[in-house]
Amino acid sequence: MMHADLIDQDDFRERLQALGYHMPADATPEQACELAVRGLTPERSLALRRLVEEMLGGNATLLPAVREAISRQLLPALVPRP
Repeated sequence: MMHADLIDQDDFRERLQALGYHMPADATPEQACELAVRGLTPERSLALRRLVEEMLGGNATLLPAVREAISRQLLPALVPRP
């Protein structure tokens, strides 16, 4: 039997909390990304970039709402500025 790693909104919030973000238990992926972007510091930016790379490049399946929130909010906020 195959078991797939699945990252849902709860897993996503937990990963952000592990980076030091305070997330309400009922935060949607969009709200979690918004809070993460508001709380960006240089250190958190690096850690968040690594987390996003790990999630997008790994074998886990991201639920569509999580993937969309990352694409719409986190990726643009993590692009290095000249």
